[in-house]
Amino acid sequence: MMALDEESPLVDHQIEAGNQTVNHGRDIHILSWAFLLIFLAYGAAQNLQSTLNTDGDLGTISLGILYASFTVSSLFASSVVRKLGSKNALLLGTTGYWLYIAANLIPSWYTMVPASLYLGFAAAILWVGEGTYLTSTARSQANDHKLHEGTVIGHFNGEFWGIFAAHQLVGNLLTLALLKDGAEGGTSGTTLLFTVFLGSMTLGTVLMSFLKKRDGEETEGDRDSSFSFYTFVASLWEQVVTPLCDMRLLLIVPLIAFSGLQQAFVWAEFTKYYVQPSLGESGVGGAMAVYGVFDAICSLAAGRFTSGLTSITFIVSGGAFLQGGILIWLLNYSEPTGVLRVVYPLLIAAVWGIGDGVLMTQLNALLAMLFKHNMEGTFAQLKLWQSASIAVVFFLSPYISLQTMLFLMLAALVLSLAGFLFLVLKVEKVFSNHVS
Repeated sequence: MMALDEESPLVDHQIEAGNQTVNHGRDIHILSWAFLLIFLAYGAAQNLQSTLNTDGDLGTISLGILYASFTVSSLFASSVVRKLGSKNALLLGTTGYWLYIAANLIPSWYTMVPASLYLGFAAAILWVGEGTYLTSTARSQANDHKLHEGTVIGHFNGEFWGIFAAHQLVGNLLTLALLKDGAEGGTSGTTLLFTVFLGSMTLGTVLMSFLKKRDGEETEGDRDSSFSFYTFVASLWEQVVTPLCDMRLLLIVPLIAFSGLQQAFVWAEFTKYYVQPSLGESGVGGAMAVYGVFDAICSLAAGRFTSGLTSITFIVSGGAFLQGGILIWLLNYSEPTGVLRVVYPLLIAAVWGIGDGVLMTQLNALLAMLFKHNMEGTFAQLKLWQSASIAVVFFLSPYISLQTMLFLMLAALVLSLAGFLFLVLKVEKVFSNHVS
């Protein structure tokens, strides 16, 4: 049943809500702005790790530990989200980001490593909860308002990822304003910056508490309190291993992994080898702000144009060709002079932001459409492969050359696009056979 979930009516059942129709868009607005407040702090802090916490490469190593923990935690995150409910999982997930920012006020191996380990767990819970909550909200909106489910999922993903992507702009502008002497400014500037970040995260968490619980989520009293090793293993198998028996997911995994690789490439390689030599340390924040602006604009636009598998295919293919062109350019890149010294890094940041906006919106919409019956397990797979590929980049970066990294990225892009297009052909073929 390769395509029935995507092309046939996507709503499994209709639920009448009396004469009143609830507008579930309110919860998407709250979710989007809460994530913006949380991640403007975390995103900027992540960008600064390699320049602020340089003692023994503490910043870079702590990020590698964070994403390794994220990868492992994604294996059982779906079970935790199913047990807690998506709203409670979101609230629990925010605690890890708060603790990580607090650790940056007194950075040492004794604070950053435990905070990174815990954030890996919390991030897995948060992101699986986000995917589950957003998809459930979109389905409720489509169901209550008699709308096409794929279109609503696309629009809601576009709004969420568009507002979320703006965290790069807001967070980096805050960094530029508060660290006037650049990333290696005085201790007082750094303390002020992370204190402001803690305040932003607190506001985001408070805002998230106003989310409504989704229909179908159990109340505390309804949940089975019994838990054993057997039930844990059974749940882990159902949520993690069983989805990998589905050929559709296996064909999407390379694209998921590439989405993580291209994000880590920006954080670990692009700013180091292309932005900093041309624009200096203080220019990193500006380049990442440009990246965030185009990421946000593209996310909003791509979400508006998403309605089903056909639109996703065109959008993903366009984004892949843009990023492929940039990778080929970077393989032959030589540092420019004059005004191009400023223009080229910003142009690359803009195009890379467009590519990221395409991947984030379309992957989430695609998974929500094709795997509606196991949302927690599916979004756990998404974060598992993304975080694993990000961790690989952070750990490999010191040991391989830039040229090697670019060739690996280009190969991963070609492989992922081929797998995705093969999936599209199989889905369309099954759908055509079903109709005929």
